[in-house]
Amino acid sequence: MSGKVQVKDAAATNPRGIPYAPFVDKVEDYVSSRAEVDGTMKSFQEMISKYQFMELNTQRREAGLKDKIPDIQKTLDTVRFLKTREDVQPGSDPIETTFELNDTLYAKALIPPTEEVYLWLGANVMLAYPIPEAESLLQGKLAAAKQNLENCEEDLDFLREQITTLEVATARVYNWDVTQKRKEKAEQDDQGEDEKKTLPNG
Repeated sequence: MSGKVQVKDAAATNPRGIPYAPFVDKVEDYVSSRAEVDGTMKSFQEMISKYQFMELNTQRREAGLKDKIPDIQKTLDTVRFLKTREDVQPGSDPIETTFELNDTLYAKALIPPTEEVYLWLGANVMLAYPIPEAESLLQGKLAAAKQNLENCEEDLDFLREQITTLEVATARVYNWDVTQKRKEKAEQDDQGEDEKKTLPNG
C-alpha cells in the first residue's frame, strides 16, 4: 500500500519538479459541505497565484535564453572561422574586420593568425583558451542553453495547463456551491409550504 502512495507522489511533478494541480472530477471529494467551499476556493486561488509566479519567472528565463543563444552561436562561428586560419603562416597578412563596441557602434580591427582566443565568462572575467578548447566549451554552452530553452518552453505549456485545470476546478466548486444553495432554498420553501398546510384555518 505504501509503495503505491510513493509511486503516486513520485509522479506528482513534471521533470523539473513542478507539482501537478489537483483535477476535480467530483467536487464531493474536495468539499463535504458548503462550509468548506470558501477554504477550498481560497486554496485553489493561492495555487493559481503560485503557478502564475512560476510562469512569470520561466518567461523571463526563456527571454534571457533567446537573447543568449544567438550570441553564443555567433561567438562559436567566429572561433570556427579562426580555427580555419590556424594553418596560415604566422607572417601572413592579418584579417581586417569590424567588431561591435555597443548596439550602434562598430570599430575596425586587424586580426593576425592566432592559436588562442579570449572568452568572456561573465562577472567581468575573461580567459584565454586554445582555439579547440574554446570551440568545445562554446559547443557545450550552446547545447546546454538550447536544452534549457526547450525545458522552459515545456514548463510554460505545463504551467498554463495547471492554471487552466485550477480555474476549471474553482468554477466547478463554485457551481456546486450555487446548486447546493438552490437545493437548500427549495427544501426550506417546501418545508414552509408543508407547515402552512398543517396549520388549522382561522
